[in-house]
This record gives sequence, C-alpha cells and structure tokens, in this order.
Amino acid sequence: MPGRAVVLLSGGLDSATTLAVARKEGYECFALSFDYGQRHARELESAQQVAASLGAVTHLTLRLDLRAIGGSALTGDIAVPKGRSHEAIGAGIPVTYVPARNTIFLSHALAWAEVLGAQDIFIGVNVLDASGYPDCRPEFIEAFERLAHLATRAGVEGSSRFRVHTPLITLSKAQIVARAHELGVDLSLTWSCYEPEPDGRACGLCDSCLLRKKGFAEARLADPVPSAH
Repeated sequence: MPGRAVVLLSGGLDSATTLAVARKEGYECFALSFDYGQRHARELESAQQVAASLGAVTHLTLRLDLRAIGGSALTGDIAVPKGRSHEAIGAGIPVTYVPARNTIFLSHALAWAEVLGAQDIFIGVNVLDASGYPDCRPEFIEAFERLAHLATRAGVEGSSRFRVHTPLITLSKAQIVARAHELGVDLSLTWSCYEPEPDGRACGLCDSCLLRKKGFAEARLADPVPSAH
C-alpha cells in the first residue's frame, strides 16, 4: 500500500496534476511550496488553494531568498521574454531558468520526507515543451535519486529507499491538461503566468502562458483562468 509522499507544489498546472496523480495512486500527500523571491506571490495563493482542493494532508511553504543569488528573470532584474515562438521556447536554456532550482527544491523535499518517514517524492517536471531546462531531464532525476540514498541517514541505514516520481515527464502540455481534466483538477485554481497584469489576469504572452494556451487548445478545452492576450 502506498504510504506518505512529499509533493512539490508550485500552484501551476503541472504540479497540481502531479498532486492529483499522487492522490489517485493512494498516497497520503504532504504538499511543499517555496516562497523563493519569485516575481509575484500569485502562484503561492494557487498552491494553497490546490493543496486544499486536492486533499493534501498538510501544505508547507518554505521561505528562501533566491533573489539574493539572482541570475534569472524570475528572481532578478531581467526582463521576462514575451511573445516568443514555440520553436524559440524549446531552443536553449531560457532566462526564466532559476539556477539549480529543482536541486534546491528536491533537497528540501528529501529532508522533509526523511522526517515524515516518507519514501516517495513527486515532482511535475516535463521534458517535452520547455526542453531547455536542464533540471527537468530524466538523467537529473535519476542522479538525484542516487544522491538521496547516499546523503541521508534513512538511505545509509536502509530504512528508506527513496523514489522520485515524475508522472508527467514525457507528456505534452495537451496531455497534461487532459490528464488534469480526467482527474477532476479544478484548473481555475492553477496559475502559470510569470508576470501577471496589474488587474490580476495572466499576461498571455510569457513562455509559460503560451505553453499553457497551446496545451488547452490542443486538448480542446477552455482555460478557466482569465488572460489579457
């Protein structure tokens, strides 16, 4: 029987679907979010609502100041790209990449999992649409799993065999939207935009908004989140 699992939850479409998958598989889910100095707190509001909606046992938000490091359009004074083609989005590592973010997040998830006695961690990484992110690749996940066994007391003593689950890693955005719909995720609670409009709507032009639009269009579903463009 599945036991406890730590699920990384940003409040976005992918992480919400990942939480729904973990719940569907019978895990007792502990949702983990990060207030890391990102451009806006809107996604954290979504994370809180998604965690409650999908029945997480608890939802922990850790505060990290990655703005002190910078190096990304999400944590520094670098413009968020707008209106790029899907070819451009999929080519190279974009300026919205936050240095070592998934390594940082998974390390905290691993620490919490060890405290909880959980052997399973879920993360909504995906390699197809935004393929430029180096910390979304299967090779990275496999390497982190090996590290988890070497770096923890539970791993060394053999009391836990940590597994990092990536249920969306080979899915297109359209397939993720369809899976979320199938699992009953309230998509109106999710948030993808990197740079919301002053009136609270999604910008509709950043890479994340454009990938979300493409996913909903190809899944032939209407996006319930208002967008300015």
